[in-house]
Amino acid sequence: MRRAGIITLLLATLLAATAAVEPRASLPDIEDEVMCVQCKTPLNLSTAAVAEREREFIRREIARGKTKEEIKAGLVERFGPAVLAMPEDEGFGLAAYVVPVLAGLLALAAVMLWLRRWRGPAAPTGRAKAPGAADSRRLERELAAHDRRP
Repeated sequence: MRRAGIITLLLATLLAATAAVEPRASLPDIEDEVMCVQCKTPLNLSTAAVAEREREFIRREIARGKTKEEIKAGLVERFGPAVLAMPEDEGFGLAAYVVPVLAGLLALAAVMLWLRRWRGPAAPTGRAKAPGAADSRRLERELAAHDRRP
């Protein structure tokens, strides 16, 4: 019983230690989130000389054991904020997240308004007679009168 408790404690400690460790940064992982500052394309697609300097910087920082966020911060410090593929979520960069959402909501509202106008006015509620009820009664009277004629 005591041995099972010790093993459980060791396994829990090991699991907690591995969960807390941040995965090691890799060049392909960072290249997807960084732009070439010269040609404005993702770093993994760029063949410019500046892109190769950025890759060398990333490789050196990975060799030093830095995390992905530390490397990206170093890239911003060295090459400027244009190096990040994702805009910042504050200030003017926040517009990159807010504008598409607002445009989508406006488009949805426009479609709903168009559908409402396309369907026409809402159907009457309550005991109001459906359109054409008077015509159908008149037709029935005329047919009945026609049947009575000799």
